[in-house]
Amino acid sequence: MGLVTPGLGLIVWMTIAFLIVFFVLAKYAWKPIMRALKQREQSIDEALHEAEKAREEMKNLKAGNEELLKKAKEEREEILKEARKMSDKIVEEAKSNAEGEANRIMEEAKERIHYERMSAVTELKNEVANLSIEIAEKVLKQELSDTDKHQELIKEQLEKVRFN
Repeated sequence: MGLVTPGLGLIVWMTIAFLIVFFVLAKYAWKPIMRALKQREQSIDEALHEAEKAREEMKNLKAGNEELLKKAKEEREEILKEARKMSDKIVEEAKSNAEGEANRIMEEAKERIHYERMSAVTELKNEVANLSIEIAEKVLKQELSDTDKHQELIKEQLEKVRFN
């Protein structure tokens, strides 16, 4: 049993050695160790705080980006709306101009037709008048006493006029 139970002298010397080591550690090592642990704890807390702050900033940036994207979409829609309005306005103006031009051309064509008709009627009247004068000349050249000849001559001239 001597191996399992230590002697009294060994216990005393072990206790003295333990107290010396404890005293040296308490005087010189505990403060630096505790300070290092405290600094480590603070740096971990700061890192966690910075990470939380970064997470909040990212969240705010994401919200800001979403807001910017929303505004950009609204602006795009507004620009497209304005472009549609302008294109509709341009198309409407073009239609109006085309209708006005078509109406002007139609009026000019109607006027030309009217003047051509009037010219044709005038020319026809002049031709009828010339033919009448020619017939009258021929009738006068013939003997005025013979009425049968007059009738025959008038019929001939009328038939010539109908063939022309």
